[in-house]
Amino acid sequence: MGNFRIYWPCFYFLKLTHRFGRGSSVKKMWIFLCLISLFLLFLKVGYLDQPNRRRSKEEEKLQTRGEHHSYSLDLRISASLGVPTRYNVVYITLNSKRLKPTHIGGAVKSKLRTKMRRKAIYASITQRKRPGLEPNAGQINGGAALQTFWKEGFSAKSSNDGTASRPDSNIRIYSQKAPPWFSAEDIESMRFLADAKVLQMKELDRTDAKPLLMFESARRGTLLSPKQLKRTNACRGQCGIIHSSVDNTEVFAFHLDRVLGLNRTLPAVSRKFGSLHDSQVYQVVLWDASLYPKDPASVRITWREYQNFLTQRCWHRNGIPKSDSGCSSIHYSEWSKLALFDFLLQIHNRLDPSCCGFRPRQEDACVGHPAACKNQENLQLTNIFHREHDLRHLVFMDNKGYFDRNEDNLDFRLLEGIKELPEQAVSVVRMRKLRERLLQSLFLDKVYWESQGGREGIDKLIDVIEKRAKVLLAYINAHGIKVISMND
Repeated sequence: MGNFRIYWPCFYFLKLTHRFGRGSSVKKMWIFLCLISLFLLFLKVGYLDQPNRRRSKEEEKLQTRGEHHSYSLDLRISASLGVPTRYNVVYITLNSKRLKPTHIGGAVKSKLRTKMRRKAIYASITQRKRPGLEPNAGQINGGAALQTFWKEGFSAKSSNDGTASRPDSNIRIYSQKAPPWFSAEDIESMRFLADAKVLQMKELDRTDAKPLLMFESARRGTLLSPKQLKRTNACRGQCGIIHSSVDNTEVFAFHLDRVLGLNRTLPAVSRKFGSLHDSQVYQVVLWDASLYPKDPASVRITWREYQNFLTQRCWHRNGIPKSDSGCSSIHYSEWSKLALFDFLLQIHNRLDPSCCGFRPRQEDACVGHPAACKNQENLQLTNIFHREHDLRHLVFMDNKGYFDRNEDNLDFRLLEGIKELPEQAVSVVRMRKLRERLLQSLFLDKVYWESQGGREGIDKLIDVIEKRAKVLLAYINAHGIKVISMND
């Protein structure tokens, strides 16, 4: 039975071929032509079906991609039409491994940017030198983070709070609001110092220090003539203290203080004075009448007394110290803020005036070094100030920092006795926000930014501070220093 199933198709095929051979030639031709046509039709149908199969496979792949396909298609359409995906926003690129500092220059105003929007070539925009900010002109390395810098396109007329940049101002703010670490009083003071009309300059004599050069201007809402100003010894309008053009740390110290949330320095900007006829850039600090009735109200203490303040934790959590504790009126948290601030800038003339904590150079101003270091307990601390109406808080003045001190020669004496540090300042360092915020903050001062060589020069200064901040974090972990909230 099984063999019959195998031979039956062969028998049937032989029978058909036998009948086909007995038929006429015409019938044979028609049958042959029909077979050929059927064969060709089969080939044609198979060939047409292949593209349909390919299309179905591609559609399945696209369906698996989902929204990614539509997003890439939208990007191609927007690129072909010359419409940028994001506009009215200026970016700054912060590379995690920055090989070479990049340069930021000026931003394009809203009208010019509208005309160039069709071209969509941001590289050409960044190379135009205009009063504002450029996006980063360098290439983005792996792991780069794009941070929004300022939203531009606002004018002083459209700003509700008046913080947008004025066309003739040296303080550049291309947003409706200034950075959150600046108060409204800070912005107003910066604009006064940078743009106020100078009515006169004079020297202010001091008993134990060099005289100060001060410029005077009329206070807003008052009209004082130069003759009226000359009749008065004190500042009747608004005034600023002019520091030497060689020192460039006052402005940086002011911005670092605000970024860290300490708020203990006086507002400072860079400025050129046409009346001095030297085209040099000077550091100008706001005059504070509460600090200069005659001389600044200084705190005179020795190193031993200072260490006792830290041990007693004077006024900590508003606790009243004992009468025999030897505490001064300065709050305990103020010394922690001062130590952190001075360590980042390596300001030694307050807590280490004799340069006992590092290897000084010949050009360093050291009081009695090295003889004074042998009797450190009785070493007199200097340049520590507070206001007469606010004796519990310090004011950081004469902030002469050093950016050329290497990591192997840092003054750790500034941190001696410190057991707690402010949480807000340390968090800025730990979250790696220091560079970003300093760039945004220092960019406001146009004269200072350009005097330091633009983005490249500012980056070099921030590099120094960042390295010291990493050393500070290591010091905190090694010595078990507590990081607590200090809102006093």
